[in-house]
Amino acid sequence: MTIYAQEKLIAQARQLAADYRRAMGKPLPGISSEIAEFDAMRLLGLAPAPRSGEEAGYDAIDPGRDNKRIQIKARTIFDEDKGGQRVGQLKLGLDWDSVVLVLMDENYEPYEIYEADRADLEEFAAQTESRRAKRGALSVARFKIIGRLLWDRAGGRDPEVWDNRSD
Repeated sequence: MTIYAQEKLIAQARQLAADYRRAMGKPLPGISSEIAEFDAMRLLGLAPAPRSGEEAGYDAIDPGRDNKRIQIKARTIFDEDKGGQRVGQLKLGLDWDSVVLVLMDENYEPYEIYEADRADLEEFAAQTESRRAKRGALSVARFKIIGRLLWDRAGGRDPEVWDNRSD
């Protein structure tokens, strides 16, 4: 399948997901993670994990950073004023190097992408009394504090993080 065909399918999936939520009042299960994986790979230049990587706990590799193994998480934010948004459970018992969180708007379009390294996430889990954090669950707000902004809709990639990719 060509990149054009993939982009067209993802555009249709975005539209379907947004229409479904407006009509049914709830999100279409599982679609945000599929869209986020596509967006993260396209916007950050990541490559899909080999089949064994998916089973090992990561979704993509970053060829520009020594094949760093990356878990990709998604959160669609429908109401910016509503707090308490959670990141999906991290796979703490599996092999990966960092987590990329793709934040999407009500139309399932990405507007920010953050990355947090495994060591920083594990340090937070070790320092907190929260049983949720120890199991790999945390809020979007906490993830943003621990991690760093890699990409946003207005400015694109952070040049300090991605300078190694410029020619």
